[in-house]
Amino acid sequence: MSSIPLRLIRPNQGSENESILSKIGRTPLFRLERIDREFPNVSIYAKAEWLNPGGSVKDRPALRMILAAEQSGRLRPGQTILDATSGNTGIGYAMIAAARGYRVHLTLPANASEERLRILRAYGAELTLTDASLGVDGAIEAAEALYARSPERYCYLDQYDNDDNWRAHYKGTAWEIWNQTAGCVTHFVAVLGTSGSFMGTARRLRELNTRIECVSVQPDSPFHGLEGMKHMASARVPAIYDPALADRNLEVRTETAYRAVKRLIREEGMLVGISSGAALVACLEVAQSLQKNRAAMIVTIFPDNGEKYLNERFWEEVPE
Repeated sequence: MSSIPLRLIRPNQGSENESILSKIGRTPLFRLERIDREFPNVSIYAKAEWLNPGGSVKDRPALRMILAAEQSGRLRPGQTILDATSGNTGIGYAMIAAARGYRVHLTLPANASEERLRILRAYGAELTLTDASLGVDGAIEAAEALYARSPERYCYLDQYDNDDNWRAHYKGTAWEIWNQTAGCVTHFVAVLGTSGSFMGTARRLRELNTRIECVSVQPDSPFHGLEGMKHMASARVPAIYDPALADRNLEVRTETAYRAVKRLIREEGMLVGISSGAALVACLEVAQSLQKNRAAMIVTIFPDNGEKYLNERFWEEVPE
């Protein structure tokens, strides 16, 4: 495990308002006050990762991976940051690259939401769109091919196999949850994409309290509409993923997650993304499985906001 203290190097480190990158992390924890009324002895809290400056939890690993690459010498002035993405990590890269003076080239499936593509282009990212039927695995293959052709031009960050992905959550997200709950968290629930959020946070929480139950969440089918999430049994498995870390793995249907997204905005006032709906479905399943007299505090991560999904058809087509 890396002991290198990654930090932004700035001339005025005592200032509270230094740069947009200093605002990554330290997101609030919100209770789902109406939804968790179904379970009298259970409280459900969500880490509001959509309040990161790039709009998602992926700002955290994007920043750490870039800083680590800078400090190791892998990322040098004049090089282009390269990676595959389903969208959110790419937005994090593009934001940070703009702030630190790098170019960025991203490969992503052609069916990424139009909002994500517009955001990435607004930041100045160069995009290579890949066959939508191949999902993010096709985007990874395209990034690997670009790097193989021009290794000097690119710094390939490879988020799916990069240990600084999960370390961002081990060093940050987990500690925030622990402190925000005063160590009272009993269950941690997170969806799987690169798996970095779950791996890093669960690993550290378990070190802090071995009784915390850690639950991973993935789609129930290889063919799903849960953007950014991976069905591990059928996908290219990230090297950072360790299936043994989860106490339980829950599978979620796409339509059920869509309905949960609509429930969150209408009952909790939270305009969040599709993977947040999947996380809520899993939290409710965990709460339902608990004994009625057992007190519990379930904490989950809501990865991004819902503004990137407003053109999705499920808002009109999926019944509540």
